Amino acid sequence: MTSLQLTAKEEMVERFLDAASRGDLSQVSTLLTHAPSLINQAGYSGWTALMLAARNGHYSVVEALLSYGCDRFSVNSSCQTAYDIAKFWGHGHVSNLLQGAGAGGGRVLPGPELGLQEMYFSRETLDRLSGRRTDRAWLDARQKDGNSVYILFSNLSPMVVSSQEDDGTEAETKLCRFRYEDVKDLLQKPSTVLVFLGVDRRKAPPPSSSVEPPAWFAISSDEDAAELLKRCRQTNCCFPTRPNRDLLKLSEEEAGTVAQARSVLAWHSRYSFCPTCGSRTRVEEAGYKRSCLDQDCRSQKGVHNTCYPRVDPVVIMLVIHPDGNQCLLGRKKVFPVGLFSCLAGFIEPGETVEAAVRREVEEESGVKVGAVQYVTCQPWPMPSNLMMGCLAVAVSTDIKVDENEIEEARWFPRQQVIDAVFRGSSPAFIVPPRQTIAHQLIRHWIGMTSNL
Repeated sequence: MTSLQLTAKEEMVERFLDAASRGDLSQVSTLLTHAPSLINQAGYSGWTALMLAARNGHYSVVEALLSYGCDRFSVNSSCQTAYDIAKFWGHGHVSNLLQGAGAGGGRVLPGPELGLQEMYFSRETLDRLSGRRTDRAWLDARQKDGNSVYILFSNLSPMVVSSQEDDGTEAETKLCRFRYEDVKDLLQKPSTVLVFLGVDRRKAPPPSSSVEPPAWFAISSDEDAAELLKRCRQTNCCFPTRPNRDLLKLSEEEAGTVAQARSVLAWHSRYSFCPTCGSRTRVEEAGYKRSCLDQDCRSQKGVHNTCYPRVDPVVIMLVIHPDGNQCLLGRKKVFPVGLFSCLAGFIEPGETVEAAVRREVEEESGVKVGAVQYVTCQPWPMPSNLMMGCLAVAVSTDIKVDENEIEEARWFPRQQVIDAVFRGSSPAFIVPPRQTIAHQLIRHWIGMTSNL
């Protein structure tokens, strides 16, 4: 009897999965009405009805399964979700549906195609209003506006507040926000640097209203950090001491604001004196220009890149083995134990992105690279880089590490990388955190080479 019951159940699961695969919405709905427990049942290789419907582009079936509450984050034996499958087979309408479903539950896997994806540090919640940077009257009025927001930096670190869960673990890091009355004394000090960041896109008033959305400013002060912290009315305020790690704890929205502010303030910290003649400089255009105080300096004539905030272009690349099933990752001595990442390096003057990728890979690992494909980019305010992410195909495989650059480099099989990304099953090998472009390049490669 038990054997017959199991067989009947297996047959029902097969019928359900077959209906989803064929796009038979009527049968899928009927079966779920009579047996709701079918919703997340898996068949061969762990494929669920949602995965099968996504594989064949059946939008209405996917939509129905989501409405019944199926688990869109479950993975098959190859660690692929329904979203991964839809994306691989080119069913954009289905992948968009899966990416947007249950937005409140957090994203486990990347959203849109990587080339179109909003990277960490790149979300712009502020309208920069660059045309207002020379309008001194407007800027002065916005600085004194009671709704304007100020974020305070000390030694290029923003003041943040960290909340904690009941068990004592850190839950969230947020920027400390100040009003004009809280910081107006700092604005009177000659050493203070003030940068206008923009106005809040999310709090724009109705078109008929004369009220303007809140303006945001960043302040860099040389006042003692302990004294600055006393201005915060909240507990657990601090200035992060490890920006490469601590700034990754901010929300996506606040990370973008910090990236803009920190990069500009870092530039100010390096250009107090004119690089052309050595004279002092003054801040202009709401923090987006520095002019030499020597009127005879040649930087006063024409356009000079030393007068404006600079961005340093960096290539970061995932090198793929000629067999397509391995990737090259390296580690520096300063990395946490077990962490391997993509190779990276600065672009030199007169060099293309492709040439920089080939040069840096060969210099660091001894591996020669052929085809190079640009994928996406990410602002990286450490202090003011633009990371240009690429995939590159190796034409040689022997590794000879330049120990001045990196400590070790290895070819990693695809399955080992999948285990590290999705399961974290190997403490001896970990990948960079999800906020980094290196992590996203690795996940992108996994999706590209999926065995579907």
